[in-house]
Amino acid sequence: MKKKHVGSSFDSWLREEGLYEQVTATAIKRVLARQIEAAMRDQQITKTEMARRMQTSRASLHRLLDPDNSAVTLETLHRAATAIGRQVRLEFV
Repeated sequence: MKKKHVGSSFDSWLREEGLYEQVTATAIKRVLARQIEAAMRDQQITKTEMARRMQTSRASLHRLLDPDNSAVTLETLHRAATAIGRQVRLEFV
């Protein structure tokens, strides 16, 4: 016998609780931070060098790499992407 889906989805529950936007933003930020850190590791770029390439401070870089800090600007993401030889692609779905 095939079981049917019972109840609402996790996304629906997050929306009902008013948490969907916050959780989604945090998840996106965590993915971006991990991708930047992985590229830095693969290219053997230190945090000091990364900050220099981005023309920013190490404290600012630390905020960018902090997975719990979702307050990041597109300009900062663009500078980080350029520093690791990547591009930022955004889309609305």
